[in-house]
Amino acid sequence: MNTSVTKKKEEKEKDKTFCLLHGPFNTVSGYGAHARDIARAIIKKYPDWDIRLFDCPWGNTPRNYLMKWRDDDLINRLLHDGKLPRKPEIYIPVLIPPEFNPIGKFNIGITAGIETTLCHHSWLEGINRMNLNIVPSKHAKDVFEKSNYSKRNKGNNEVIGQLKSEKSIEVLFEGVDTEMFHKTDMISKEVADCMDQVEESFAFLFVGHWLDGAFTHDRKDIGGLIETFINTFKNKQVKPALVLKTSGATFSIIDRENIMEKIKQIRHDDTMPNIYLIHGDMSDKDINGLYNHPKIKAMISLTHGEGYGRPLAEFAACGKPIIATNWSGHIDFLHPNYSVLISGELRNVHKSAAREGMILENSQWFYANYAKVKEALLDVYKNYGKHKKKAVKQADIINKHYTLDAMADKLFEIFEKYLPVFPKEIQLALPKLKKVE
Repeated sequence: MNTSVTKKKEEKEKDKTFCLLHGPFNTVSGYGAHARDIARAIIKKYPDWDIRLFDCPWGNTPRNYLMKWRDDDLINRLLHDGKLPRKPEIYIPVLIPPEFNPIGKFNIGITAGIETTLCHHSWLEGINRMNLNIVPSKHAKDVFEKSNYSKRNKGNNEVIGQLKSEKSIEVLFEGVDTEMFHKTDMISKEVADCMDQVEESFAFLFVGHWLDGAFTHDRKDIGGLIETFINTFKNKQVKPALVLKTSGATFSIIDRENIMEKIKQIRHDDTMPNIYLIHGDMSDKDINGLYNHPKIKAMISLTHGEGYGRPLAEFAACGKPIIATNWSGHIDFLHPNYSVLISGELRNVHKSAAREGMILENSQWFYANYAKVKEALLDVYKNYGKHKKKAVKQADIINKHYTLDAMADKLFEIFEKYLPVFPKEIQLALPKLKKVE
């Protein structure tokens, strides 16, 4: 390409609105999926923008999601050297707030939010660095707006002000890709072979990471779920199964063995109901196949807290019953008449589950009432037809109001409300002067 052509291309690019998105686009994670959804919505809506993606890791999650044959729309926009052609008009980090930095002319922080009742002060500082913030649930917005800290003089420790959220926060749900997650009879051989190992014809499904925390205190409360499930059905002649699609931070053999050991410590007697582990990476298509497998009858989650709860929304689109705790992000889309929402109480986060700067020991989250969980498990098992009819109505809610298209429409309403008009460079064309004799 010669110099004149290169210059013309650069001048043409300058005429476009430069939008930089920053997030874990290539990771197998909830944040990665959300970042990809946001990017694709903006790319589709604004074909005249110059949209670039800056990819980053997400903890220890695998960084191998993007495929050349499937994701060229994202891959072709990746910044491989991290160098920006110019200051972005719009900068959108899809990250946690401490990582928010105002590198654009207008900055929009998007975060999955918070699972507890209180956020770390660094999260408020990050939110206040943005011009606008977007969270996926009313729960997340409420926590950010209610959290506050006293600012103190380092010399005499006197209170000199308050640190609180000062910037606008809008709620934007994480849309379900209903072309991917829906009711279907199409199940891959891999999923069918996997489920052939499940002896029972009725299985409850859990999906989520098994994170740090002592027994019953990990964020998803998988230990408490297993124990309650066992206690509910151990004396029944015909027992259902519990299928866990879980892992720690990785899909390694060591991680798998650690998960198996945790299960064995709870299910220590072979006469107890069966617990099956699905460990490892699965495509979205195979996850949908798992959701729709005839042996999988319902999903259950005793989560202590969710910023949103993406797997619950995707499973709901398939029209099967859901049992979940009645607190935090997922109650935005799980209707109390059509899902089984478990009561409980807010209690302090256990020190074993606390994470510096993330999950605070002096914050609270939700603990399910295990007696109510037991009642719910038995009711769904014995009266499945009743709950299946309700689940169909829950699926209708997802398919009408919580899709990717609905999410995109809401996103652009927010953009229209907040985005400024950016001035464009105009080449000054002076008239040619004639020489005066």
